[in-house]
Amino acid sequence: MWVRSTMAYRASFLMTTAGNFAASVLDFVAIMIMFSHIDRLGGFTLPEIALLYGATSTSLGLADLALGNMDRVGRRVRDGTFDILLVRPAPVVAQVAADRFALRRLGRVSQGLLVLGWGVARADVAWTPAKALFTAVTVIAGAGIFAAVFIAGAAFQFWAADASEVQNSFTYGGSTMLQYPPAVFARELVRGATFVVPLAFVNWIPVLRMLGRDDPLGLPGWVDFCGPGVALAMLTAAGLLWRVGLRNYRSTGS
Repeated sequence: MWVRSTMAYRASFLMTTAGNFAASVLDFVAIMIMFSHIDRLGGFTLPEIALLYGATSTSLGLADLALGNMDRVGRRVRDGTFDILLVRPAPVVAQVAADRFALRRLGRVSQGLLVLGWGVARADVAWTPAKALFTAVTVIAGAGIFAAVFIAGAAFQFWAADASEVQNSFTYGGSTMLQYPPAVFARELVRGATFVVPLAFVNWIPVLRMLGRDDPLGLPGWVDFCGPGVALAMLTAAGLLWRVGLRNYRSTGS
């Protein structure tokens, strides 16, 4: 329904999608301006930064396209309209995800893919079919990790009522952090992004593997391939948290 509504005004859809694309482009333009004054950042060249940026931006874009409206749960809990979703013969999480589905978010996905493609073409990496497959799996697993954070953040709003900004700090804020090499951050932050909220598996750990760089935490080599497993574990945990929150929902009480 929301896609049909959007496509009823195609010129508006194209302009908003282009605006979404342009806003995302400005993030990478800022990095390019930075590299007009330096050759490396945290030991990474611009094409290597593009690999980090492209992977995380594409992963977040895919998760945002599918589940970006999960932050509306808190608003629905406050005004009592969440009850409407409970009486419909469809999974509640699917209804929340589809609520005001914004196709314009494809702008972020396309921009991330373009930067990732440029980084793949320019980075000093001996590409093989195995590495290309590893890159594709990394992007998909990263989308799963961000999707888990979206669902967990929405579940938390059953208790907090309005915690969308907390959720955004881990999704959009986490994506911004992952656009830069782990070496520019404190070791404690890198540990937190690896073991507490494992966003490092979105791009830091697999991209270091692609580039043949050492892991700053000295993790064993097999950890580099754990992205899909981490995504599956996080989605399972987020799904369980969502079910607990849903069962404890008591409406507005008004």
